[in-house]
Amino acid sequence: MGRYDAAVASSGWVVTAGMTPRRDGVLVAQGRVGEAVDLDAARESAAVAAGNALAAAAETAGGLAAVEHVVSLTVYVACGPEFSDLGVVADAASERLELLLGSDVPRGARVTVGVQSLPGGAPVEVQLTVATSDRSATPT
Repeated sequence: MGRYDAAVASSGWVVTAGMTPRRDGVLVAQGRVGEAVDLDAARESAAVAAGNALAAAAETAGGLAAVEHVVSLTVYVACGPEFSDLGVVADAASERLELLLGSDVPRGARVTVGVQSLPGGAPVEVQLTVATSDRSATPT
């Protein structure tokens, strides 16, 4: 959706760009959480965005089996100043990663940030860093 790589690998790590909750290129929700987007839709958006980030990481790493564990997860939530359930929204991203990677895989560190707006009016954006089994990967 712009002039950047969806994910970059280097020395056993893959870092993704920020991923919005798109299915077939279309946002599953638009607007700020707590205003135009309710909590359930925000959680689904976070789960979709996390799945998109993991898909980009896995593609860059050489497949999902090459993803050893999550190192860090950052969840940006577009919301008004009164919205405080940021962690509830971010939990859906963590839950999706656990579902896709398995509950025995370390969940990684997480940061959740409330912001004024996100690209295209997305309610959520997720950025992911994973460790991979390929320690010799050169930057891609």
